[in-house]
Amino acid sequence: MKVLVTGAAGFIGYRTAKALLDQGHEVFGIDNLNDFYDPELKRRRLHELGPGWESRFEQLDIADGEAVGNMFTRWKPTHVVHLAAQAGVRYSIQHPEAYVTSNLVGFANMLEACRHHSVEHFVFASTSSVYGASRQVPFSEHEVTDHPVSFYAATKKANEAMAHSYAYLYRIPCTGLRFFTVYGPWTRPDMALIRFTAAILAGRPIEVYNNGNMVRDFTYVDDIVEGIVRVLVQPATSNPDWNDRKPDPATSSAPYRIFNIGSNQPVNLMRYIEVLEEVFGKKAIMEFKPMQPGDMLETYADISELSKAIGYKPGTPIEVGVKRFAEWYLDYYRK
Repeated sequence: MKVLVTGAAGFIGYRTAKALLDQGHEVFGIDNLNDFYDPELKRRRLHELGPGWESRFEQLDIADGEAVGNMFTRWKPTHVVHLAAQAGVRYSIQHPEAYVTSNLVGFANMLEACRHHSVEHFVFASTSSVYGASRQVPFSEHEVTDHPVSFYAATKKANEAMAHSYAYLYRIPCTGLRFFTVYGPWTRPDMALIRFTAAILAGRPIEVYNNGNMVRDFTYVDDIVEGIVRVLVQPATSNPDWNDRKPDPATSSAPYRIFNIGSNQPVNLMRYIEVLEEVFGKKAIMEFKPMQPGDMLETYADISELSKAIGYKPGTPIEVGVKRFAEWYLDYYRK
C-alpha cells in the first residue's frame, strides 16, 4: 500500500506510521507542527521513524485545500489514515475556531482529495466523546450519538456524518474509529498522564476533577495502533442487511463503518492515580475539584464489533502500560 498518515508527528500518528513502515508499506506523512503543545516533542517523534523519513514527510496544514490537493497529486496515496485534528475537550471551550478550521474545513479538504484521487480506503479518527450525555454503558456503535457535551465532540460527530456522505455519494470506503482515552509513551503534554506525573515527581498537588468519581476506558497506544493497521487493510463495505426503516448508525448501504476502539476495561480515575503512585514510589497530593464543563463521567467501550471484524483484542493492562510510560518519561524529561 501507499499510505498517507496525517498528523504523522502526533502521539498516535507517528506510531501508526512506524507500524506501517515496519510492515513494508510505502508511507508518507504530513503534519502542521503547530504549537498547541511543544513542537520539539513532535520533531523528536518524527526522528524516531528513522533515517530517510525526512524525504517522506511534509509540513502542511490540512486547512489549506490547495496544498492538500497538490500533495495528493505528488504522492498518489492508495490508502489514508487521517489522524490530524485539533484535539482536546477543554481547549475547545476557549478556542472553538481552531476546531472549525482543522476538524471541519481540514476534514472536508481530505475527503475532497480522496474523491479526486480514487483512494481505496479512508480511515479516520473519531472519539468516545461523541457519546456525550449518554450513560448507557458499555457504549455501542449501534446507539444514536446526538448529544455531545463538548464542541470537540461535536466536530468529531460532524466528521462521521461528512464521511458517510462521501461514502454514499462517491462510494469511497470510509471507516471511523472512536478512540477511547489513549495513553502511553510519547503522549501529549496536556494529557492527564503527563500532568499528573510531573506534579507527583515535583511534590505539587494534582487536580482531581469530580472528586475522583470518573471512569475511563484507558487504552494503550500500541493496542490502538494495531487496530488501525488491521482495519486499514479491510476497506469498509456496504451492509446488505441495512434497513432504511430502522437505520443502524454503525453501518450503511454505503461502504461506511464506525467502530469503537478501546480496552473494554474501564478503570476508576483514583485507581489510575494509584498505579502512578506505585510506579514512581511516591504518593500524590490531591486537590479535589468539581466536574469540568465538557467532561464525561464515564467511558466504556463495547469492542465486540471490532473484535469480530479484525480479531481486535487489546492486551495491555494499565499496570503494564503506565510502567512503560514512566520509563519513557524519565528518559525523555530527566536526561
